[in-house]
Amino acid sequence: MRISFLNFNRVRSVGKKIAVAGIAFFTALSLAACGSTSKPASSGSSMDKNAIITVNSVEPTGELLPGNVSDTASWKIATQLFDGLVTFTNKGELVMDEAESITPNADASVYTITLKKGLQFSNGEAITAQTYARAWSYAANAANAQVGASIFATIKGYDELQAEGVDPQAQLSGLKVVDDQTLEVTLNAPDSSFSYKVGDVAFLPIPSVAYKDIHAFGKNPTVSNGPYVLEKWNINKNIKLRVNKKYSGVREPKNAGIDFVVYDSLDSAYSDLQGGNLDVLDTIPTSALANYKNDHSIQAFSDSSSAFKSITIPQHLAHFQGEEGALRRAAISYAIDRESVINKILSGAATPATDFLAPVIAGYSKNLNGSEVLTYDAKKAKELWEQADAISTWEGTFTIGYNADGPYKEWVDAVANSISNSLDITAEGDAYATSKDFATAVNKRETSGAFRSGLQSDYPHPKGYLFQAYDSASADGKGLNNGDYKSAEFDAFMDKAAAQTELKDSIDTYHQSEELLLKDLPVIPLWYDNVSAGAAQKMKTVKFNYMGLPSYYELEKAE
Repeated sequence: MRISFLNFNRVRSVGKKIAVAGIAFFTALSLAACGSTSKPASSGSSMDKNAIITVNSVEPTGELLPGNVSDTASWKIATQLFDGLVTFTNKGELVMDEAESITPNADASVYTITLKKGLQFSNGEAITAQTYARAWSYAANAANAQVGASIFATIKGYDELQAEGVDPQAQLSGLKVVDDQTLEVTLNAPDSSFSYKVGDVAFLPIPSVAYKDIHAFGKNPTVSNGPYVLEKWNINKNIKLRVNKKYSGVREPKNAGIDFVVYDSLDSAYSDLQGGNLDVLDTIPTSALANYKNDHSIQAFSDSSSAFKSITIPQHLAHFQGEEGALRRAAISYAIDRESVINKILSGAATPATDFLAPVIAGYSKNLNGSEVLTYDAKKAKELWEQADAISTWEGTFTIGYNADGPYKEWVDAVANSISNSLDITAEGDAYATSKDFATAVNKRETSGAFRSGLQSDYPHPKGYLFQAYDSASADGKGLNNGDYKSAEFDAFMDKAAAQTELKDSIDTYHQSEELLLKDLPVIPLWYDNVSAGAAQKMKTVKFNYMGLPSYYELEKAE
């Protein structure tokens, strides 16, 4: 979502070398200022290296512990506090960070990870192969109830760590610490995406002090190894990050720190941006989408992004199971006039979905078999709904849950109205006060109906979208499969794709898995959000990463 006045497409590192690994498979996400491709700093101005940059946020759902991150607000901060084995350029290219190399065997079932020498946390503790082995095992262990657990499912020993009564200290048997710099990872089956997968937030290391009181550390992770350290978390107010003076990774900060300012309304955040009291706003409120590009008080930005948006209909909901459920899910999808909602409510700032990925991700397709279910056809929708009624008569209201402190009410109401008008039923939004309230209800399976959903994968690979959101291993609170969809056929497609060592060879398999999703519709695809962002006039370098979020370490102000 964001801006670089100096160069939108290149990632620079002052005094450090960024090694881009292998071939770039992914489409570049280049964020351009509206009406131009760049906007250089004013003549004669210099950058303020002591500047603290203010950016918008909402209150994180829970902890900032990497293995327990489940919402964007927490992700934004955790990924600034911690570095991992790899990172990605703003175009989605793989970059070695704390790893010197990640080398697979012939069938990608065993990986040898070599760490760089001299790695350390901000308190001086050395980062070794054992650091990673312990962190991954903790996150994977069911006794520790980490929401990111399923990402480790392909590592040998994962299943044993899911057993009832497992020792919370039990380790993944597939991790072998060869020496301080070498970790050997044995998988249950080949996984060609593993080098990308370790870029997921759950794979980030944590210091030994964290294990003394893991939940206290998650609330106050003052020891880290990323470009920033936590100075202060003021609940419901702000989260202050400052430069990590012991940092030696590839994301060298160009500023002195980041203040994540908590807002309960994007309209309030936009007003602060207009008044020069906020430096970067990563999401323009719906109320301003039609006119923000012409607002001369700010710098406006717009482009495509990796954000897939949908509605999740949980598997346990009455009337949405079996043959009846298949008919109703298809009817709901046909009943949504996506283009109308995008044009009238989102002012064109989105693209109707044609698959379950995003336009900037390898494998994105407009031509999947069964994708016609994503088109608006009120007559077809009503016919399918009536067929479902012949099995069991519909009763009640179709609700769509969302959090009121985000930019959702207007489009949720519009989608609900489209469903109501097409199916002649009552459909409406179900508002939760805050992002935290909403995420908690989803994570605890306490929602009473459908709910807004979506995905921006931590690692830019089709598996990051498909496995994480729909594989059985990611259900039941162990991943992002919050509707608890379980299909042995889909799981088999994921296994087959993982065994294909070349990404180009696995694309057909991923497409087959998506065609199955188009039949089962565990979620109803809506659209891909475009980047709609703004910056204060005093900002001189603003860049956005492959996820469409600010590249925080690259943000700069003029003196």
